[in-house]
Formats: sequence, structure tokens, C-alpha cells
Amino acid sequence: MSLTIFEQILSHYFAAEEKWTITDGLSGWNNTTRFVEADGRRWVLRIYETHKDIDKVLFEHEILMALNDDGGMSFRVPEPAKARDGSTVVKLTDGSDRLACLFSYIEGKRPEEHDASIAYAFGIATGQLSKALQGVETKRDPMYPPYYEMDSAHPLCTPDNVAKFSNEPPEEFEELAEALGAVHEAIRNIRETLPRFRLLPHQLIHGDINHSNALVSGTNENRIAAILDFEFCTRDLRVMEVAVIVSGLLNNSGNENKHANSLEKFLIGVGEQISFNREEVEAIPLLVELRMLDVFLHFLGRYWDGVDGPEVVREQTLSAYEGLKKLNGRKDELLSLGIRYLSS
Repeated sequence: MSLTIFEQILSHYFAAEEKWTITDGLSGWNNTTRFVEADGRRWVLRIYETHKDIDKVLFEHEILMALNDDGGMSFRVPEPAKARDGSTVVKLTDGSDRLACLFSYIEGKRPEEHDASIAYAFGIATGQLSKALQGVETKRDPMYPPYYEMDSAHPLCTPDNVAKFSNEPPEEFEELAEALGAVHEAIRNIRETLPRFRLLPHQLIHGDINHSNALVSGTNENRIAAILDFEFCTRDLRVMEVAVIVSGLLNNSGNENKHANSLEKFLIGVGEQISFNREEVEAIPLLVELRMLDVFLHFLGRYWDGVDGPEVVREQTLSAYEGLKKLNGRKDELLSLGIRYLSS
């Protein structure tokens, strides 16, 4: 009997006589995931679906192994398992050249997408992770550009291509003309501010902390058990880590009355762990906007690559459009809270 692709991967980690079971896991935009039980332990098997660059994966694993040796965080991060040949990465033999790896399983569950009650816990975790990443040194260079290198985010998302798509949307996107116009105007405006960001303090950042990349404790849903998916970790503005999560809080705010204080709780949590200089804090509103626009460009590029369909572009266009409107209504509040809780 021929082995499934998952069994072929596991054969690199476990001896032939060992038994394992494989169950479906939650797969995201970028990866395929399976849960594995073997050798009396539980594991998470990941297949990278959007790239085949082993250096990207090894850079991610180098950071994860350093963080697992840190001990200064109240939550866990994935720990790459070593295959029998000592490597942490396996190349698939199905002709696709995809890459796979195995992580030790972390107990916990995904927080509810619109749950703002854990905003303070996210703040604590973000601050702790930022401090830990300050001390991580890697042999390899980061594989992704910082957020402020917006025009390098995707090779197809050149200024001219994005302008043409936004100003003359294809027929299937014509109903989004107003939203696309507003998003493109924001892209043009923020591009003029990008050079000044290069002068702010830099360090390694996770770059994509959100509800889908975290686990909460099964016994205490207000405690972060793990931060996951370091695939996009890179060297960037250190305050960008905060801006990424603020962007998510604004976009996921749902019931405004219920979630009105989630932003403040998050910033309180961050500020209890780390502080920033005044220039960094004052940049946060623009960096939140940059994150929203970067996500739009990311998925537009995936659409042009043929990875995602038009429905994803529609969803992400409206998300960016609504997010920008929410941000414009709360910029003064965000700046005031940032100065109060984050300034050194």
C-alpha cells in the first residue's frame, strides 16, 4: 500500500515500526495543518502552501528555537521537531517541492474572533514577545521586507498595477469602485510618509499577531497560552508589532459599545511590559493604516497569482475600506491612549 503524503513526511521523523494517527487540523490562508499522535506525544504537522523557499522556513525555525530557550514569556511558541537526519524541514516527494515540518503540540484553543475580553492578555503577550525578540540574533537574514517597504510587498503589486486596478476595476469588481478608490487614495497618501519610518528603532517582530495566530488556555480563556505562526517574522519597526494588533482590534470591533475599551486594555497590557519613545508612539496611527493597506495588497497579489478567487479580494477590499473609516474616527483617541500608556 502506498503511503499518503502525510505518512511520507512522518517517516522522516519516526521509525518504521512506530505507530501514528493523523487527524485534520485548522488550516489557514498559507498552510495545511494536521494533528499527529505518535510516540506517546502529540504533534502538529504543517505543509507550507504559498512558497517553497527553505531559507524562509529555516529563518522562522531559528527564531523559534531561540525563543524556546528564552524562558521569559508567560506563553509558549511552536518548537520545531528535528527529523532523524537532524533537519527541521522536509521536502515533499510528490513532485510539488512543497516544504513540511513538525511542531510539538501546544494545549489550548483558538480565541473567538470578536472576543475583546482578552485584549489585555494580548497586550501582555505582545510586550513580552517584543522584549524576547530584542535579544534574538540570527545567522540568516530576514526573508521579508519591513511593512514600510510597501511597494516590495508583492512583485505584481506595483504602483501602476494597483492604480489601474483601483481606478478602472474589472467588471467583477465594479460594485467596489468607491471602496477601491478610497483604499487607493490612502495608499498614495501614505507612500509619501514612508521614508521617515526608516529612522525609528528596529528589531525582529512577529508581524502578524491576531486571534487566529494565538491560543488561549482551556481552563482560563483570558490567558494567552501560545503565539503561533512566525512565518512572516522579519526585522521591522519595533512599534509595528503594536500597530498590527491595533489594526485587528479596530477591524474586529463588532459591537462598538461592547468593545469600546478593548483598545485601551490592549495598550495597558503592552505598556506594563515595554515602552516606546515619543516618535514611535506618534507613528502608531499611520502604522495601523499601513498594516490595513498591506493586507489588502497581500491578498490582491494572491489573486493575481491565482491563489485566491475574486471573493477574497472583495472581502479584503471592504475590510480595508471599513477599517480605514474606523481608524479615521479614532485616530485622536489612539494617539492619546498611546501617549498615556506606551511613552517612555
